[in-house]
Amino acid sequence: MSLRGRLFRRGGSMPGPAGLKSAVVGAVFLAIAVSAALTSWYTVAEHEQGMVMTFGRVTNYTEPGLHFKIPWPVQSVEVLPVKKTFALKFGYREKDGVTVDVPEEAMMLTGDENIVWADAQVEWRVADAKKFLYGSADPEKVLVNATSASIRSVMGTTDLDLAITTGKVEIQAKIQENLMKLMDNYDVGVQILAVKLQDVEPPDAVKAAFQAVTDAREMKNTKINQAEKYRNEQVPNARGEANALIANAEATKKERVAHAQGDVAKFNALYIEYARSKDITTKRLIIETLEQVLPGAEIYIMDQGDGGTVKYLPLREVKGGKE
Repeated sequence: MSLRGRLFRRGGSMPGPAGLKSAVVGAVFLAIAVSAALTSWYTVAEHEQGMVMTFGRVTNYTEPGLHFKIPWPVQSVEVLPVKKTFALKFGYREKDGVTVDVPEEAMMLTGDENIVWADAQVEWRVADAKKFLYGSADPEKVLVNATSASIRSVMGTTDLDLAITTGKVEIQAKIQENLMKLMDNYDVGVQILAVKLQDVEPPDAVKAAFQAVTDAREMKNTKINQAEKYRNEQVPNARGEANALIANAEATKKERVAHAQGDVAKFNALYIEYARSKDITTKRLIIETLEQVLPGAEIYIMDQGDGGTVKYLPLREVKGGKE
């Protein structure tokens, strides 16, 4: 027997039009009841937030757990992963473990009008579920466009040489700052957590030439470091030698000053004695001088009698010659 026959069979005969209508109404109410029971409960995961809408208007936010709501169409729920971190890949894509370049995003001009390849990864999350759902038709597309504008703006004011060498950290910070300002202005419920530059390099056609420049720069830095090392070794030695010379000169100076002071003191003492007794002092000085100048000398003085010059005869040498 068919379902229709089982539902409407009464006293062994088919129901009339009124009975059929009652059965249809009962089935509809049963379906509504089942649907209400199934759609009245919903679960919010640990990293999610529930947004309850009553007749299309946001009326409540719910945290992780099991929750009850009025059945559709009165209330509906949108659940968004507000605590999950997403990664936007700019300039490349990853699919099944394979990285595919996107040149139309990564190729751009630098401030000195050179072409550079720059790709990045932007970490972001949903900061406001309502703004994310209703602030823009496609907030992720807004994020992509804002990322492109931020990277191109910073690269457009940076020289290629700085971009591919030591300027990566500074450029990355500027890009993140610009991107955060743009997303705040757009107000689509997206929070920027970090911007990480992946590759900043010249195009393949000129990469070899730039690599040669980079190698030359590294060689230059190596030579500079070696020169600095040699300087750091030699300067302390030279300073040590200079200090030693200065110390010796100071010692010699002190010694000579001391001797000079002693000589002055001795002269002053002699002068005092000389002032007291000029004749005696003069004779004593002459005798002392002779003792120092002519030690052990034998002098023979002959009286000429005629007032002529006193002659000195080295009789010892003459005598010794005869022997």
